[in-house]
Amino acid sequence: MTFTAFKALHQRHQAEHLARHGTRLAERQEDSFDLALYAIEGFYAETWRSRGEEPILFIHVFQKPAGLSDYLRLVQLPTGL
Repeated sequence: MTFTAFKALHQRHQAEHLARHGTRLAERQEDSFDLALYAIEGFYAETWRSRGEEPILFIHVFQKPAGLSDYLRLVQLPTGL
């Protein structure tokens, strides 16, 4: 699925597609939200939920690596690299 086609889907269908085809890469918290980052077919999707809640509030979709910057601080390389 292309970036444009994914963005055109209703959020419920985006979430279903992420569950089936996305690769969960990382998680983080921002203010009162739980975020999860997914790689999917050449782009990225970030789900936003209220902390401790199951329903997705919205899905942020992006292609540019600059969108990954908030996750880079979470990466821990093994000692000695």
